[in-house]
Order: sequence, then C-alpha cells, then structure tokens
Amino acid sequence: MRPATATAAAVTTLIGVGAAAIAAGRYASDVALRAPSGRPLPGDPRLTVHATEHGRVTLTRSLASLRPGTYGLDGPDVHAVVGPVLDRVPHSADTVVRRLERVEHGTLEPGTRVRLTPVLHTGTPLSALGVDHEDVEIPGELGPLPGWLVPGPRPTWVVALHGIGTTRLQPLNVVPFLSRRQIPVLIPAYRGDEGAPPSPDGLSHLGESEWRDADAAVRYAVRRGAQHVVLYGWGTGATMALHVAADSGVRDAVRGLVLDSPVLDREATLRALVAARHVPAPLLPLAVRAATTRAALDGARLQDAADPAALRIPTLVFHGPDDTLAPWEPSLRLAARRPELVTLQTVRQAPHASMWNADPVRYEEALRRFLTPLL
Repeated sequence: MRPATATAAAVTTLIGVGAAAIAAGRYASDVALRAPSGRPLPGDPRLTVHATEHGRVTLTRSLASLRPGTYGLDGPDVHAVVGPVLDRVPHSADTVVRRLERVEHGTLEPGTRVRLTPVLHTGTPLSALGVDHEDVEIPGELGPLPGWLVPGPRPTWVVALHGIGTTRLQPLNVVPFLSRRQIPVLIPAYRGDEGAPPSPDGLSHLGESEWRDADAAVRYAVRRGAQHVVLYGWGTGATMALHVAADSGVRDAVRGLVLDSPVLDREATLRALVAARHVPAPLLPLAVRAATTRAALDGARLQDAADPAALRIPTLVFHGPDDTLAPWEPSLRLAARRPELVTLQTVRQAPHASMWNADPVRYEEALRRFLTPLL
C-alpha cells in the first residue's frame, strides 16, 4: 500500500473509531441521566426469595441481604418490609434469614426476584402511615408540582426532597418522627416525577436545574405560613437543598439543612452510575464527559453551593463510607472545615440514601438533637 493511501486508511479508521467511541459515550451517559424516578438504581443487586414462614423470609446470601437495619423488599407486584438478620435461625450457607415485618401488597413467593430498597412505604401519608395530609399543588417553573403537606402547629416547616431513582415515598420513613413533634412537612414532587412536568430535555440534571422546583416548594411553604424552613434532602435532593440555601431569593427563610448521602461530587456519582451498568472502563471518561455536557452540569456552581466558607446555617449530614454512589469524602471535608456549623453523623454498612434504614433509632436521636433548637 502506498504511504498516502495507508495514511488515509489510518485516518479513516481513527475517525470511525472516534465516532463510535463518542456514540458509545453518549449512549453510556444515558444510563446516568435517564434514571426514572421510582426505578432501582443501577447496581442494586437482585435477590431471590427462597422461603417465607412465621414472620421470616429467606433470601439469597449477599452483602446486600446481610445489611443491618430495616429495608423495603421490592419486586414485581409485591412490596414488603424486612427487619434484622436472624443469625440463629437454621439456614443453608448460601441464604440469609431476615425478620419479615409485613407485606404491604402482593405475595412473597419462593422464586420471586426482589431488591432491597430504602423505601419502606407505599401509598400516601394517610394510607401508609395513618397520618393526615393535604394534597397540594405547588406553582413551579415548568408547571404545577404535586405535593403532600402533613400539617402541624410549629412555625418551622420541613421541606423534604427525595433523591435520584426514588419518589415522594422516600421521605415517608421519617414522617412519623416529624409528625410526633408537630412539625409541618411538605413533600414536593419535582420535574421528571410522576404527575410533575417533565424535564425539557428528558434528562436528570442531578439537582442542577431541579433545585428551582425545591425553591418553589420553599416559597409555597412561606406563603402558607411557614416562618422558617429546614431543608431535608436525600442524595440529589440534598444537592438541591444546598442550591436553595445558597441561591434562592427566599434563602433567609431557610434555618437549617439536613443532608442525607449528599451528592457533592457529581463527576464521581456519574461515574458510579455508568460503571454500575457494566460500561467498559475505557468508556467511563467519555460517558462522564458526555453526561456533563448534555446536562450542562456546572461543577463550579455546585462547589459554590457546597463551599464550606459560604455555609451560614446549621447543617446535619448523615453519610458513610459504604455509599458507592455519592462518596462521603466531600462530606468529611465539609464537616472538618466548618465544625461550628456542620455535624456529621457517620453511618456504616449503609448504601446510598439508606442511612436511616441502617439504624433508625440512632438516626432519629441525632435528628431530634439537631432540630430541637431550630423549632
């Protein structure tokens, strides 16, 4: 082959490979940016139900099924709640027996494929918990946002913001605790959720644009009589809370932050979401770059919102080293830089957004100590 012909062939091959890599990177980025609310996050392991009897359920043995605490068990047409591992109950070496607290709907049959989820409840605050609530409509940037308002006489409200891959059901875990303390709780849906307007580009922005719906919820709470607001967010909901506290026109109403598994390093979270879908390692940088560009994610803006030097209100952070979706090192740095404002409650053996599930009693005691001076 002549040198010129060989060079042209090589360039053509490189162009083809480059185009294919870009296309593959774009495809892989969809994994991170099109995570539907209420669907399992990539990487959540599936387990098999082997048996159920006398308040017990036998599951495939894995790191997930051995987690301490209380979790939802979600599968096709079934949702149940499981408690701690029962070590003293006879079982085979490849299974785990957990306490079966209740089956909310459906039937747990042997062979059913399920996933552990931090979401315990289905339905509404009234149907799931017996807690009175009002269905409300919050005027949002893209249109009306449905929400639940659990009333209470206190002048300080909690606005609870769910995270990626979940729905308004996620905050229901802590509603009984908050309701017993007579704290009003507003749980809004936001863009991309069922019943809420879709994101204009159909993508999740990991809190970058969604925070404006959280801002709308705070404004709604103030119009309804809230004198102060505590923003309480899980995962990307925590990111949204930080943006509201930093950038909202009504940020002076925000009296405190509760951040559970906060996403403070979007690039690391994007990489984890993509890697969990078994995207080849060489494509990870392309996928992260494509996702960052497509969603117009501004890392500097998040850094500003989470800047320890700019933080001005008390903040409680629940996070731990076993969160593979949102690394906890940024939470450690935040707490170390502002110890007078930030309290870090370290939770071990808990995956992303499952800090309450790992130890509800310890979690709620930390929450009680934090909230009491703010009410």
